Amino acid sequence: MNVFNFRHWMQLSPKDWVLRLVSLGLAIVLWYFVGGEDIVNKNVMVPVEVINLPRDLVISNQYKKEIEVSVSGPRSLVMDIGNRGISRHIDLSQATPGTMVLENTNDVISVPRGVKVLRIQPKSVILSLDKMIQKQFSVNPVTVGMLATDFILKEIRMEPDSISITGPQTVLSQFDVLRTKPIDISGLRKSTQIQIPLELDPVIVDLIGATTITADLDIAVETVQKKISNLTVEVEKDGAPQRVTPATVSITVALPKTLIREKVDLQSLFTITAVDEKNDGQMHVKAIPTNKFTDNPIRVIRIEPQVVTLIEEVVVPEGPATQE
Repeated sequence: MNVFNFRHWMQLSPKDWVLRLVSLGLAIVLWYFVGGEDIVNKNVMVPVEVINLPRDLVISNQYKKEIEVSVSGPRSLVMDIGNRGISRHIDLSQATPGTMVLENTNDVISVPRGVKVLRIQPKSVILSLDKMIQKQFSVNPVTVGMLATDFILKEIRMEPDSISITGPQTVLSQFDVLRTKPIDISGLRKSTQIQIPLELDPVIVDLIGATTITADLDIAVETVQKKISNLTVEVEKDGAPQRVTPATVSITVALPKTLIREKVDLQSLFTITAVDEKNDGQMHVKAIPTNKFTDNPIRVIRIEPQVVTLIEEVVVPEGPATQE
């Protein structure tokens, strides 16, 4: 049929005319937007989107969160491709622990009609899937330096003293404890409380972030144990001195090393007395530090003997006067 046959066109119904004109218009529009545009190439960065990851699994390796996709097509479509929310979907609904190598073939990227995927870099995405576990780690303090002379570090209490971490099993199994950054105790003479960061491996930082804990340092004067003998028991009754048996006792005490080094008279450190708590004549011995050295920590460990007996004074009545 000759398309220029005038008689044929005159025989068409109005309905046929409308349909043919609409088709012609659509063809012109399509030609304009597709055939009539320049064909351009462009590299676009497409995000990698992981979906349906099982709750008991975790991705334990670092992988590229974006891939480079080279596309070709009409200029208007290619220039607008970055606004279309295109991504590389990875469905892990059937995944199990282990390593997965997912090939980046051209058909894994959904692009508009008329646009062609030329190349994807990298060629694959590698994911290491691991079992998700929870593990409790104790926090161990690390100290540097020396306290002031004659002082000791009795204890360091950590708050918290343990931290629970949830993460990949293969990562957490590499560690047994968490340690602090070095705590400088140089020259300290008294107990103190400080905030100290933890010294964490980068893989642990990725799981819990930078973490700071509280360290309570219990610092005390260093003491030595000494036995002091022949200490006289001093007892008074109604303001009058009383005698007891035995008259002397020995005590074992913990004394600051400074007092020993200064050669202080150890017997002058204490006053020894006794108290009849049950009114039965059996008096319990007490060793009381003298005021002269109350600034120093002195601790009585043992008294030997612990009980002394009061010696009652017997008053002999005077006989009748003798007459000559």
